[in-house]
Amino acid sequence: MSAEESERSRLPFEPNKKRQKPAKAKNQPPAQPKESGKQVGKQPPFTKEEMAIPQVVSQRMIRRVAGFCGIPTALGITTLVVSYLLPTYTGIKLAPIAVLLVNMGFFGLGVLGITYGVLSASWDEERIGSWHGLGEFGTNWGRMVAVWRETRQKNV
Repeated sequence: MSAEESERSRLPFEPNKKRQKPAKAKNQPPAQPKESGKQVGKQPPFTKEEMAIPQVVSQRMIRRVAGFCGIPTALGITTLVVSYLLPTYTGIKLAPIAVLLVNMGFFGLGVLGITYGVLSASWDEERIGSWHGLGEFGTNWGRMVAVWRETRQKNV
């Protein structure tokens, strides 16, 4: 993978390069852990600020999840209320299996909406992205699959 391809596949808020591990001295005894459980002299690979999702991107994800998850979930709750009120006030009887399947469909769409809401948001701070987010979803899904494959190769 060339440096240009690596730069394009990198997340916009991902640190540019990995920190180098400090060289170990041969004659020094191993560092003793402190009582708090953390090792002395060991630096985390990145700071919390470097690893955090930017506020703009986080808010964009939350708005998308609210829409893509909230609307189907609200429809599922509305279906339950309507399926109770229809037989009570109008005498229209609904098959219980129909009510169950419609509710499962709406609540299932709500669960999928959580994932789609996060993956369809633009992860680039400067770019808002499209309304439906299909292009962003493809890009973000590709990034996620690439990380899964990379992790699997490291563990094998």
